[in-house]
Amino acid sequence: MTDASSRLNIGSHDLPVSAELSRFMAGGWTPSSPTGSGGTQAHDVTPARRARLSALFPGERLIVPAGELKVRSNDCDHRFRPHSAYAWLTGLTGEDQVGHVLVLEPSGPRGHEAVLYLRPRSPRADGNEEFYRDRRYGEFWVGRRADLAEAERLTGIRCARLDSLGSPTGRNASTDGELATALSELRLVKDAWEVEQLQLAVDHTTAGFEDVVRALPRALQHPRGERWIEGVFGLRARAEGNGTGYETIAASGAHACVLHWIRNDGRLDRDELLLLDAGVETDTLYTADITRTLPLSGRFSPVQRQVYELVLAAQEAGIAALRPGASFRDFHRAGMRVIAEGLADWGVLKDPEGDLHRRYTLCSSGHMLGLDVHDCAKARAETYLDGVLEEGQVLTVEPGLYLQPDDETLPAELRGIGVRIEDDLVVTATGARLMSGALPRTVSGIEEWMGVLLEERA
Repeated sequence: MTDASSRLNIGSHDLPVSAELSRFMAGGWTPSSPTGSGGTQAHDVTPARRARLSALFPGERLIVPAGELKVRSNDCDHRFRPHSAYAWLTGLTGEDQVGHVLVLEPSGPRGHEAVLYLRPRSPRADGNEEFYRDRRYGEFWVGRRADLAEAERLTGIRCARLDSLGSPTGRNASTDGELATALSELRLVKDAWEVEQLQLAVDHTTAGFEDVVRALPRALQHPRGERWIEGVFGLRARAEGNGTGYETIAASGAHACVLHWIRNDGRLDRDELLLLDAGVETDTLYTADITRTLPLSGRFSPVQRQVYELVLAAQEAGIAALRPGASFRDFHRAGMRVIAEGLADWGVLKDPEGDLHRRYTLCSSGHMLGLDVHDCAKARAETYLDGVLEEGQVLTVEPGLYLQPDDETLPAELRGIGVRIEDDLVVTATGARLMSGALPRTVSGIEEWMGVLLEERA
């Protein structure tokens, strides 16, 4: 094996390459253009984003890696998605960004120059075999990359070869908590372009939920109907965007009492509910996050309706609390007050005061939304959880009741019912706009909507 081939990612079962074949592969190629959709639709806004970050760290080198591939098994990697901070600063979102690094080099009294270090397209001469032999980075294996000039035209950022970067010192977003915090807090308020991308994600997700309802007759017949549901939604997500923004939760019956049920290996029962928590991620990596709890028969039973309407009332109270200047926690408090009082009315709680209702609600009632489903997670508590809402922030409101099947504090008829209702909202000057309003939320609205879609299929 030559020194050059020893540096390639080659499988143990790959065929050897003769010197004659190597020479033959080196010539006879016409010029080509980059393939794929890893471009930067955010190009117009990324310079301003980098300038905002630059102003926070004058005179310091800032390093923001896209991330590396992670092995799924043996020589198969997980599908790559660039780190959200890297995508936000560069607009680059494609799978070809593996290993690339954005560096903000100090320049002038307080500013920075952005330099993008990338693995450019492999040459097809001088004995270079990567383009047809390397399983991880070869053009014939994973697709064409941009060369340096193409990348500069695409991004407006000066580009250099990744192998020229070396081991730079400075603040690295993957290890420096202060830089990671700043990158999260800079994303707390979305610009108009970001809100458009999030609305697109919501719209595609709405279509995915409609697909799921139309597919229910088939899913009900399958021994792993939850997987059928997951697959149907996943088809829409991959067809319309980058894929799902997180692992789809398709939880039927008592599985809905497990907050992050992603095994999705259960059978569907017409007498039970389906909790579907799913979101399409756009090609620009912005994701929706919507949950609906649907009666698999198309109609809520009286006890299902009882639980559902309490959760809906809690969500309505939470949504009503959204406005600029309100505490971030206000919408959660408003929703949980409704839940606690409802549980007391049912006789489940003796007193609505205190936090005993959390046995049945388990988690917070919402979070920021954007490039990550739980966006801006590295932000300080005083700017996020203990902060106040601002116009342009996008968040979810998602109260739930999770009545465990083995909970002896509950009447038998309530056990095993899980209900969550989750919607995406953008804070406006006077309140909040419901971005996911195309999906019905009321009992009558859901039953009518499901009826129409199932009739279409018939």
